[in-house]
Amino acid sequence: MRLLLVEDDDAIAIPLVQGLEREGYEVERVATAAGALCAEPADLVLLDLGLPDRDGRSLFGELRVASTVPIIVVTARGDEPDRVTGLNLGADDYVVKPFGFQELVARINAVMRRAGLRTPEVAAVQHIKSLEIDRRARVVRSCGVALACTPKEYAILDLLARDPGALVTRHQLLEEVWGPHWYGTTKMIDVHIASLRRKVGDRTLIETLRGVGFRLVVDE
Repeated sequence: MRLLLVEDDDAIAIPLVQGLEREGYEVERVATAAGALCAEPADLVLLDLGLPDRDGRSLFGELRVASTVPIIVVTARGDEPDRVTGLNLGADDYVVKPFGFQELVARINAVMRRAGLRTPEVAAVQHIKSLEIDRRARVVRSCGVALACTPKEYAILDLLARDPGALVTRHQLLEEVWGPHWYGTTKMIDVHIASLRRKVGDRTLIETLRGVGFRLVVDE
């Protein structure tokens, strides 16, 4: 998975590139808007808005016209009007400096999952009991038969399957499947889980921890 980091501050960019490469990403770093426009295609862009040669918002617009690649805005501009502006531009997420590295990695992975991209640590094809999750084709099969999962149902099952047996909270599901800036009710999660259980044909596969979240039950 290839990332493009557009950041002019060496003190931020150098350790960030090193950390992302340790996480398994291939990273190209540029320090200017001109460099970003000349860079090789990437799977995701981390874009600082405060660039020396051009306003990052105008660069964002040009990048968005040229490609549908996910863009996470990374900036020191943390006031609500700035966040709203970034999101209205079409940013997939908005991270304010200073930020925690692990939080940024989690946000990158969440954006890539919503975009249907495979993160470095995830198997392309995974088998759990009678299920097969094919992340290359974004298809779920039960006993070899493809299930008619909606995009949200696929994303929920994909997230639960990344650590079978581990609890995934309702907050995690909302943030990673619906996005961190969605503020609706959590009742829709229960609707999608119920539909998944019917389609999978094994109502015991997804366990509800009432009021907390869900997990895949993989032990016989």
